[in-house]
Amino acid sequence: MDSPLRSIVKAFTWQAMGLVTMTGLAFLLSGDIAMAGGFALSAAATGFVFFIVHERIWALIPWGRRGTGQAGTQNLSPVGRTE
Repeated sequence: MDSPLRSIVKAFTWQAMGLVTMTGLAFLLSGDIAMAGGFALSAAATGFVFFIVHERIWALIPWGRRGTGQAGTQNLSPVGRTE
């Protein structure tokens, strides 16, 4: 499982890439760099928060993990199976 700090750093780098992309797209559509930047910043801020929430919720769900030793998990990899 990722640490909370790792989840935050991942969210930051993802949002940085999205900020540049969103600013460019909004500028192409509006022609106004200030509006484009404001729109991109607001989208990045909400995306940043919800990405962290999403990551932390999925960190609590054991489904699909390998080798956690928790009930309800399965090794979904065919490697090493003797069946």
